[in-house]
Amino acid sequence: MDKNNLIQLTNNLYKLTLLFPKKEPLRYKMREVADDILANQNEKGLEVLDSFFEVAKAQNWVAVSELLRIQEEYNKIKDEIKKDIESSLEPPKLLEKPVKEIAESLPKQISHAVTGTVNLRQEKILEFLKENGRAQVWQVKQVFPEVTKRTLRRDFESLLKKGIIERVGERNDTFYELKES
Repeated sequence: MDKNNLIQLTNNLYKLTLLFPKKEPLRYKMREVADDILANQNEKGLEVLDSFFEVAKAQNWVAVSELLRIQEEYNKIKDEIKKDIESSLEPPKLLEKPVKEIAESLPKQISHAVTGTVNLRQEKILEFLKENGRAQVWQVKQVFPEVTKRTLRRDFESLLKKGIIERVGERNDTFYELKES
């Protein structure tokens, strides 16, 4: 979900809850959960907020159509999060093109080192390293926001074991770069 759209949706919820009675706890609870969703985009918060919408509809403080409109927007976010979670649980697909083709696309000094199979994500990591020279895990994480750092580290370890890349530095100054022969 686009962060600006989520900010706008949170603003709309704030405006809508202004019409709730001033000391009504639901007014502040809904805002609190919306703030949490804005910060963390978690599925649990979206379910809680959905329940709060149902309670607010029964109170007749505002037009039900207004509540439904914002509730539907939050439900779209919930569906996106579910879809992201489901896609992150799928095992990475193996490349359709042979390893030989990948090796030929890499610099000559490392093309001989490519043995076994690499998945699509690992191929993109290699392309990223080819373009940028070197990278840290957090930089590659920006390319794959749906993939955890732990999974990316496993990909780097796999590429290290195959002798395609090398690790330079340690701790917070660890970089990965294509191996030179």
